[in-house]
Amino acid sequence: MAEDREDPEVAAWRGLLVAHSRLVPAVEADLRAAGQVSLSWYDVLLELNAAPDRRLRMSELGQRAVLSRTRVSRVVDELAAAGLAERQPDQADGRSSFAVLTPAGRNALRRAWPVYREAIRRHLSARLTAGQCRQLAALLDHAAAGADLPPKADR
Repeated sequence: MAEDREDPEVAAWRGLLVAHSRLVPAVEADLRAAGQVSLSWYDVLLELNAAPDRRLRMSELGQRAVLSRTRVSRVVDELAAAGLAERQPDQADGRSSFAVLTPAGRNALRRAWPVYREAIRRHLSARLTAGQCRQLAALLDHAAAGADLPPKADR
């Protein structure tokens, strides 16, 4: 295992995991402290807001969100109970349904955005230059593009 510390690939992987484990809870705490929606709710609301007609099939939402498909389904149920989203049956395919962003959901997303943006600035970009942020984004995009991921339900 001592060899792993000198392996740049293992060091990069560890750095990614450590950064994720520290930054995500910090952003989540900022959202919570400001009385905003949770990060998982924000993720789902953001994906719905970006979708055509602000709606996605549940299967599409499961692919786009950073949550597992099971968790996405639970979050949509929670959002629906809060009036921020709703489920609509797919008339063309009775086996599937759509998640649809409500006006209240759009408002929640708008209210959370400044807190979310400031949390990113405070916890990430305050420690990196704009060029480093661009480089990090490009590196992570490149690494993720080559990943052969199993379906989220299996993770």
